Amino acid sequence: MNIVVVISAIAEWVGVKPLFPDSKIESFPYGECFTARLAGREIQFFHSGWGKIASAGTMQYLIDRYAPDLIVNLGTCGGFEGVVNQGDVILVEQTIVYDIVELMGDLDIANYYASSLDVSWLANPLPYPARRATIASADSDLPPGKIPSLKSRDAVAADWESAALAWVARKNNTRLLILRAVSDIVNEREGEAYDNIEIFNERAKKIMRKLVAQLPGWLNAVQL
Repeated sequence: MNIVVVISAIAEWVGVKPLFPDSKIESFPYGECFTARLAGREIQFFHSGWGKIASAGTMQYLIDRYAPDLIVNLGTCGGFEGVVNQGDVILVEQTIVYDIVELMGDLDIANYYASSLDVSWLANPLPYPARRATIASADSDLPPGKIPSLKSRDAVAADWESAALAWVARKNNTRLLILRAVSDIVNEREGEAYDNIEIFNERAKKIMRKLVAQLPGWLNAVQL
């Protein structure tokens, strides 16, 4: 099985690279990459960078260049207070975009960029505790005032990339597994990592160690 792993944020990538000290760091058009052996599998890791533009470009590049059987995105997200807890792992089954603003008409662009991820090819029970849920994406840290409307659309957390990754994967009929762990909690007034990025940086390293350690179990659960 041809597997590639996409890592988005810099802090996430910084947390992953030291886990594979023998791997040679190379480059591709969107950032760094390396190949590593993990539990007997050869896996390619790519750092796409943050945001929807870099994510969409990276996804299409990887699909065209490597024709992977499975793309895995490991990363962090901001969770909604009272809905999820810090450290919870989210298995993304739906993505929505919340930074689209239409002023000239009602073209329903937000729904056009919403995506469902079919993960029926994962064996049950899941290898590790994870919450199947909807995640919201925007090229922005999560404004607290957006939380009520996002909750009404069943989202439990937000990030910068999942919606773009999911949309491109769906357009190419490519299997995508998104696993995001909650690095910080946001409520309708404030976010615990806002104005204190070191909270995010330190938690991101721990989260990436956990997700990479669990990756072989998730791959064993894949039924292609």
